Amino acid sequence: RAGGPNSNAASSSAPDAVTAADADTTAKWMHADDLSSDDEDADGAGNRIGRVPLHWYDDYDHIGYDAHGQRVVKSQSSSASKDILDRVIDAADDLEANAAGNGKFTVYDALNARDVALTPRQVELIRRLQSGAFAHPEHDANPDYVAYFSGVDPEVSGLNSDRYEKKSRFQPSKWEKLQVRRLLHRLKCGSINMDYLEGRVRDMNDLVSKSKDEDPSGDKPFLLWKGDEEDELALRKGPQHMPAPKLPPPGHAYSYNPPEEYLPNEQELKEWEELDPEDRPYGHFVPKKHPNLRSVGAYEHAVRERFERCLDLYLCPRAMKRRLNIDPESLVPSLPKASDLRPFPTAKVVAYEVPETNATKKEDAAVMVRCLTVSPDGQFLVSGDENGVVRLWEVQTGRLLRSWDLMLVLSVGEENDDQNDKSQQGEPQTKKPVSSLEWNPNRSHHCLLATIGKCAIVISTGTGGPDDSELTDALLSAASACKHGGNIAPESRAAKAVKWTSLQHKKSSKSSSNVNANTPPISAYGTASGPICLLRTNRECTHVQWHRKGDYFVTVSPKAGAAAVLIHQLSKAASQQPFGKVKGEIQLACFHPQKPFLFVASKEHVRVYHLVKQMMVKRLMSGCRHISSLDVHGSGDHVVVGSLDRRLVWFDLDLANTPYKTLKYHERALRSVGFHPRYPLMASASDDGSIHVFHSMIYSDLMRNPLIVPVKVLRGHNVVNSLGTLAMVFHPTQPWLFSAGADGKIHLFQDL
Repeated sequence: RAGGPNSNAASSSAPDAVTAADADTTAKWMHADDLSSDDEDADGAGNRIGRVPLHWYDDYDHIGYDAHGQRVVKSQSSSASKDILDRVIDAADDLEANAAGNGKFTVYDALNARDVALTPRQVELIRRLQSGAFAHPEHDANPDYVAYFSGVDPEVSGLNSDRYEKKSRFQPSKWEKLQVRRLLHRLKCGSINMDYLEGRVRDMNDLVSKSKDEDPSGDKPFLLWKGDEEDELALRKGPQHMPAPKLPPPGHAYSYNPPEEYLPNEQELKEWEELDPEDRPYGHFVPKKHPNLRSVGAYEHAVRERFERCLDLYLCPRAMKRRLNIDPESLVPSLPKASDLRPFPTAKVVAYEVPETNATKKEDAAVMVRCLTVSPDGQFLVSGDENGVVRLWEVQTGRLLRSWDLMLVLSVGEENDDQNDKSQQGEPQTKKPVSSLEWNPNRSHHCLLATIGKCAIVISTGTGGPDDSELTDALLSAASACKHGGNIAPESRAAKAVKWTSLQHKKSSKSSSNVNANTPPISAYGTASGPICLLRTNRECTHVQWHRKGDYFVTVSPKAGAAAVLIHQLSKAASQQPFGKVKGEIQLACFHPQKPFLFVASKEHVRVYHLVKQMMVKRLMSGCRHISSLDVHGSGDHVVVGSLDRRLVWFDLDLANTPYKTLKYHERALRSVGFHPRYPLMASASDDGSIHVFHSMIYSDLMRNPLIVPVKVLRGHNVVNSLGTLAMVFHPTQPWLFSAGADGKIHLFQDL
């Protein structure tokens, strides 16, 4: 029953439509709330059944239970216990009482089953809410404006109080820093002590006077054998004190009763007399044996030796040497374990047996294998020995597939050379070694290059498939059909330095028939197998290197002067001489794997030339006396050089012209160095018969230096005539390594 409040507020539709009488009534009930407690049922007499449906208690005389467990009895005088007619009569009576001004507004509390009378304050709040005004009459909706930023002190108002302090307020004071420094200096010098700093003594003069009163004599006890005099002298002002070196302690020979082995005999005494006192074992002193210590007399040379020592201390200058207390283990770089850096070759698995010839059987000596090369697919291995024979091996089985004697090829070239004397043709020709071998890096081109004497020979291996055989024949077509020295301009410098000769159309002599009788190809699709053409230079040709695309290659003749480096194109049977003059004696040359650069190594330096711009880009100073091997990493930014003076030099082209690392592990000259084309591996072969394998990780991050860790030393070759391992080459796809030595053996090392 809450119909009473609507009668006083029915005419109010907005907060602005409040009359003067209503304003007086409103002011009467302002600030009348009882805020002493928020608990509406402090005594616990109310119903505490929670959210239980009330219709469950319709058949009972109680409506629930209070906080004390007592029943809440339904009120018989509440409106719920009356019928509809009684409710209408009571509502009419309430309206008349309210109109007269002495009535009460009652509402029915269903939870406790009783009628609750509303206070005038509550009625006023309901009326204001129904009229759309603020509930509390004391609320001022339109207060006067206060100028906080102009008329109020910010410190009083609290504005900007949530801002952070300036950084300058947290900086240490320079004045305080200066004061602390002065106090520390005075504390170190002894002018003040901790009692003065802690405030126990107000003035240091009082402390000094107090100490004089306690000890007027000033004689304080001190340690007679004090051991820190040197420390006190080091702290004093002036030049640094350097103590005199201490004499060595006396040994057994200076005893009054020395052992017999320290007593000299007559012969030793005569020999000591002939020597100077500085060269004698004990100087002026001669060991003697006495029965007791009382029998020992005065030392006759005591004053002389003391004078000489004082003279040495006076005349000989001394310098203070600071000893560094450094743990030797801290100087050793922390390298990862070799077992964590696998795979790398560890054990000898396959041995390739070089067949013995009649000459080797008579001499009872093995044929030295000087060079090795592997096919790009890793199925075939080619070796070259000192007798001029090139052999083709199968990698997996170690079976010898083909052999080509290049001395017959040289004889064919000499028979057709007009400059050779006829009298020299009948003389027996000495054997010449195969100095360099290189398989074409292009997988589609099955051919290789070999250097022997003054010639570089192109050999077709006959190992290609149907498509590769056609591409190989197309590549070798110009070389097999070349005439008149190749496709070289007669007026060019290369025309005088090199001459191309085809080996497919020689029919003049018996030796030429042996050359033309090419061995059948290994593959069923191969068309030719054997030497195809010959490039004759003016001097001994020692090195050959392919370009990565497999068409161009470079040859090196150290004694040829300006024509030491020649670049050839196999598909056109053409050659060119890039340099008009060279500095030093050229030893090696190789192409950059990605850029048009040419690396040319002399005995001491490595020069990098730009082939397009025709200019020198960089000169690498190795610090070696004689460079013997050279290899470029697949990224093109790192170069490794081996020398005959046992040095392995690593260059980082992005850092400087000087070596990044210089390693000197081998005991003899280095013969071969190289990177693995796929794995982070590097190896070096030496005349000491060993091969050192390194884990060489090169990071793409330019801020990280390469990681070089020695992981394995491979041994399998004997040293013959001061020559050990002469050649070394990595497998192109597996972490395997091939090696050849002066003992005539070829080994394959695998990761087991």
